[in-house]
Amino acid sequence: MLEICGYEVKVTRDTDKSIHDSGIEGIANQKKSDMDNRLEIFNKYEDSICISIHQNQFTDPKYSGAQMFYSDTNKLNENLAQTMQSEFVKHLQPDNQREIKLCGKELFLCYFSKNPTVMVECGFLSNGDDLKNLKTPGHQEIISKTLKASICKYFDSCE
Repeated sequence: MLEICGYEVKVTRDTDKSIHDSGIEGIANQKKSDMDNRLEIFNKYEDSICISIHQNQFTDPKYSGAQMFYSDTNKLNENLAQTMQSEFVKHLQPDNQREIKLCGKELFLCYFSKNPTVMVECGFLSNGDDLKNLKTPGHQEIISKTLKASICKYFDSCE
């Protein structure tokens, strides 16, 4: 969708498979290598944004809805996070009152990326309704269209 609009898109991973360097032994070392390699991709392209897409999980199933996380290491991160949160409310979850959340070093890619970066939690796997929706192709398509709308709106606000 974004490529049709003229954006160049780079995907670090499209499966839950690590992109650690070959020959790295041990899960902790593989995780560090994977994160370092993804950060290198994030920082390779100037004038880019980085969107890390995830599904949330929590011990209490009452929590639901999309939520954006950002760090204060780049002054543009908060604007990107707020734009994305607003677009999720507008296009997908009108009752979502979750607020964007500031993160620290625990979200490695958000914290150390040189480009504007947001971690997008599309919903909660621990919430029955969110889980059901996240599994449906129609809902997934709306999420992808919402991500596209968010990115387009963000870049329009940057001009």
